[in-house]
Amino acid sequence: MGSQAIQSKLWGQRPGDWASVQEQTGLAGYTFALDAVGPTPGTRLLDVGCGTGYFSQLASAQGAQVTGLDATPAFVAAARERVPTATFVVGEMEELPFPDGAFDLVCGFNSFQYAANVKNALLEAKRVLADAGQLVAMIWGNKEECEAATYLKAVGGLLPPPPPGAPGPFALSENSLLENILQEIGLKIELTADVPSVWDYPDAETALRGLVSAGPVARAVEHVGFEQAYATIASAVRPYVQPNGRVVYHNKYRIVVAKKVD
Repeated sequence: MGSQAIQSKLWGQRPGDWASVQEQTGLAGYTFALDAVGPTPGTRLLDVGCGTGYFSQLASAQGAQVTGLDATPAFVAAARERVPTATFVVGEMEELPFPDGAFDLVCGFNSFQYAANVKNALLEAKRVLADAGQLVAMIWGNKEECEAATYLKAVGGLLPPPPPGAPGPFALSENSLLENILQEIGLKIELTADVPSVWDYPDAETALRGLVSAGPVARAVEHVGFEQAYATIASAVRPYVQPNGRVVYHNKYRIVVAKKVD
């Protein structure tokens, strides 16, 4: 069993807020990745954990032949509306419903760390890559370089301690774990880069809409109720409210590009 059943429920609570506010906080990573791998017209690209299709839209604009997969039906529905020229399916990243070698480029933006078994998910990504195809993964950078970690810590404080090895936002960020797994499964690391990402919300209300739409918050709401979860996040946001009312977090994303060589 993979992660689909759990993650679908968590990330599908507020798809509108995710699409209009929070998904766009990944833009710095998306554009860096596109510049790094340079998809061209006709590039067969799989977006694993495609969310509501923001990255898929950017890749499609460059001519890529995009297929997106996500565990959450509400996200897939929104992605289809956003990028009608692409193909989107509901599915499990650890059991990709595609034949061997179907894609030239497989991308996963803040998705692989939520797999029930990360190695299995990455093996599936490798399987559907064509020979000499590339895998692009975006995860969080080091926790101490991500101000949004304070919000995630506040959310985590509302939950019982996770079991050892449980997936989470920073699960692959420490000790080059992602790079080590990619090399273990036979992929060649071509690039690792930490990319600054500024989350800049126009006001606290918008920031809270975006942050509350993320999957980890849904688990907290189930555990302590919406009012307590919302109040906790509002308190965590307060130190990042600027004199002009905007809410700004300085973070880093880690982009890893690996190539299929066998």
